[in-house]
Amino acid sequence: MAVREKFDYDLKELQNKLLEIGRSAEEALTKALGALETKNVELALQIMEEDSKINLMYEEINDFAILLIAKQQPVAIDLRRIIVGIKIATEIERIADFAVNIAKATIRIGNKSYTHPIFQIKKMHTLTTEMLQLSLKAYTEEDILLAKKVAGMDNEVDDIYDLTMKQLLEENQKNPDYVQQITHFTFICRFLERAADHITNIAENVYYLVKGRHYDLNK
Repeated sequence: MAVREKFDYDLKELQNKLLEIGRSAEEALTKALGALETKNVELALQIMEEDSKINLMYEEINDFAILLIAKQQPVAIDLRRIIVGIKIATEIERIADFAVNIAKATIRIGNKSYTHPIFQIKKMHTLTTEMLQLSLKAYTEEDILLAKKVAGMDNEVDDIYDLTMKQLLEENQKNPDYVQQITHFTFICRFLERAADHITNIAENVYYLVKGRHYDLNK
C-alpha cells in the first residue's frame, strides 16, 4: 500500500472511530432519558458502568490521532482533519458524561411520583440527540450548511431550557416538599442544555475543518 493510500485509510479509520464513539454517546443519552421516564435504577447504573467503555474509546482515538501526526507529519487540510478529530472526540466524551450525570440524578430522585411533567425534558432530549446525529453527518460530509442547522437547533434547546427552568422555579414555590426532586430536574435540564452546547462545538469544528477559520455558532 502506497504511503498516501495508507494515510487516507488511517484518516478514514479515525472518522469511523469518531462515529462509533458518537453512537455510544447517543445511546447513553437515550438510555438516560429512558431511565428517567421509567424510574429504572438498574438502567441508570448500567449507563454509569458503560461510561468506562466510552472513556477508553476516547483515549484510543487520542492515541491514534497523535500517532498519525507523529508518523505522517501532515500539513494543511490533513492536519486539520486530525486536530478536528481530537476536538470532536473530546466533545463527545463530555456529552457521554452528561448522560451519566442524568443517570445519577435519576437514581437520587428515586421512585417518587414526579411533581412536574417531563415532556419538555423529553423535547430537549429529542433535539439534542438529533443535533448529535446531524453534527456527525456534517463532519463526515464536511457540510457547513448542516453544521449551521445544528446551531439553530441549539437555540431551540435554549428556549425550552429557559421555559422549563422558569416552570420548575414556580413549581418549587408551590410544592416545597418536592424541593429535592425539583432541584434534580433543574440539573437534568442543565445537563441536556450543556450537551447541546458541546454538540454545537462539534458543528464549529466542522466550520474550522472546511474553512480553516474558527467560528462562534453559539451567539
